[in-house]
Amino acid sequence: MLPRETKKYLFDIAEACDLIAQFTSGKTLADYKKDPLLRSGVERQFEIIGEALNQAIQNNPSLAELISNSSRIISFRNRLIHRYATISDEVVWGVLETNLPVLTHEVRNLLEKTGDGS
Repeated sequence: MLPRETKKYLFDIAEACDLIAQFTSGKTLADYKKDPLLRSGVERQFEIIGEALNQAIQNNPSLAELISNSSRIISFRNRLIHRYATISDEVVWGVLETNLPVLTHEVRNLLEKTGDGS
């Protein structure tokens, strides 16, 4: 059973994953590049994911082993915030296409195992 605070962070991650999927549904990298509002929304949700994961792991260190690439996800958040000028659109889009589905699946599974999946 996960502590309530940890579950809250997992819900935040799941919601941010869903929002990124919603924002980018039917979109291409070209769409992403030319739409500053889309880029801002996606990057903000990635920031939330990284921060929520960082907090969840601080509350429950065993989660680091249950979430693939957890340290890379947190590092990506830090880079988005502190070194935003070094992030290319292609990198963000690549993370969105490659890593986001895995994270979404893992977080949903964790929530379902605790009886709190939505």
